Amino acid sequence: MRKFWTLAIMVLLGALAIQAQVYDKNIQKLQLTYQLVNSLYVDSVDNEGLVEEAIVGMLKSLDPHSVYISADEVKEMNEPLDGSFEGVGIQFNILDDTLMVVNPVIGGPSEKVGIRAGDRIVGIDGENVAGTGIKNSDVFKYLRGEKGTKVNLNILRRGSNDELKFVVVRDKIPLYSVEAAYMATPKTAYVKISRFALSTHDEFVEALEKLEKDDYENLILDLRGNGGGYLKAAIDIADELLDKDKLLVYTEGLNSERRSHHARKKGLFEKGNLIVMIDEGSASASEIVSGAVQDWDRGLVIGRRSFGKGLVQRPFDFPDGSMIRLTIAEYYTPAGRCIQKEYKDGVAAYHNELGERYLHGELSNEDSIHFDENLEYKTKVSGRTVYGGGGIMPDVFVAVDTSMYSDYYRDLVASGSVNRMILNYIDDHRNELKSRYTKYQDFEKEFSVDQDIFDLLISEGEDADIEYNDEEFNTSKPLLEAQVKALIARDLFTSSAYFQSINPMSEVYNKAIQIVESNGDYSHFLK
Repeated sequence: MRKFWTLAIMVLLGALAIQAQVYDKNIQKLQLTYQLVNSLYVDSVDNEGLVEEAIVGMLKSLDPHSVYISADEVKEMNEPLDGSFEGVGIQFNILDDTLMVVNPVIGGPSEKVGIRAGDRIVGIDGENVAGTGIKNSDVFKYLRGEKGTKVNLNILRRGSNDELKFVVVRDKIPLYSVEAAYMATPKTAYVKISRFALSTHDEFVEALEKLEKDDYENLILDLRGNGGGYLKAAIDIADELLDKDKLLVYTEGLNSERRSHHARKKGLFEKGNLIVMIDEGSASASEIVSGAVQDWDRGLVIGRRSFGKGLVQRPFDFPDGSMIRLTIAEYYTPAGRCIQKEYKDGVAAYHNELGERYLHGELSNEDSIHFDENLEYKTKVSGRTVYGGGGIMPDVFVAVDTSMYSDYYRDLVASGSVNRMILNYIDDHRNELKSRYTKYQDFEKEFSVDQDIFDLLISEGEDADIEYNDEEFNTSKPLLEAQVKALIARDLFTSSAYFQSINPMSEVYNKAIQIVESNGDYSHFLK
């Protein structure tokens, strides 16, 4: 027996030595190439750029989600997921080459010193910024900065003849990932999560606790367009929906042993009818939550097939602040599905796959979707058939609605004409609107988009060289009306008001309410 183990160890050590030799040769080849370029190349070389390009090329050959991120990009990338940034706390837009405050963040440093919606920032730390061609990136450079530092703002305000001067002390500004939470009907709560950030679980819990006073029976969780985020955030959200000890997701890779994540506590909504809404923009962490709900037959998934990202990345930081995000494992739903779509044809084809779905008719016809029968799985309770590979297929398919879409509508939106018209309209009528509509409920019942507002929109479009088309305008008029009203609601109230106003135009939203409030329909789809 001792001889057997001695031989086994010798074989293992031999294999490791060969592997190390191959590794050393490859590293030597890289180092030699770098030295040759630096010593003999015909021209001067950007060494830092050369190394970065080599890293990018190496990772590019692996998979679409293993990437190198420069130091400058790391902070910008992390802010939405970290849940905050440091700055003055305003939502802004650039209108007629002028920096305009759309809204100060409630409780933020700008609101605390008295800056209001509609204020125009014309000077920052003594430098003129009006009529200078200022861009969004310039605004971030001027206004973001370390907590505790000061910025001097010169402001023009309607009704005031003189420039107003404010000193704003920068602070941490929250970025919310739960964009909306409200009662869709007296029995059904609606929550919209836009990404899975560090603060998402806390925001979700706070939203549900506020809605508890309304004694809701059903929950619609909207993950449409949610491209993912932190794995832990997805696990924590799923934990609120599924019973304790249930498997939520597991990860595994060639060099990463299996790691299973189970529900650990009593969740806030383990009982009651549940619907998760997804679409082709729902990816990664969104697919973990919807996959867990579907595999345990805990609720229904409604909408269109999700993106199909089942790879797990781990960040590795470099001393200069840059990093690589390396794919180390695949994640699997409780039924054992990996929903990662193919990427063998390269990164461009991988990202263009969503366009291919449209061209093949998948967004409008469920029959256009075909799954590999070898990737068939069964749900854990009812034994319903579900598939791996290529995203989460919803239990109830709802096609994209293009009946109100037109080229004229597309051009108005793409040119920014809709947003510019609304900024101007609210700027001219803010005091009147604020005094008349103190609550969103009053606004929703009483405000209507009249012909005067449409005329402003048409005129704004013409200023952007968009020729008015009467037939196409009338085709898109109900959609434009809903969007304009919702955008005004967001400016006057909150992002939750925007979704509360616009959602009734969505077929998948209305279908979700219909099914979740009909126990017969709900139970039928779960069998």
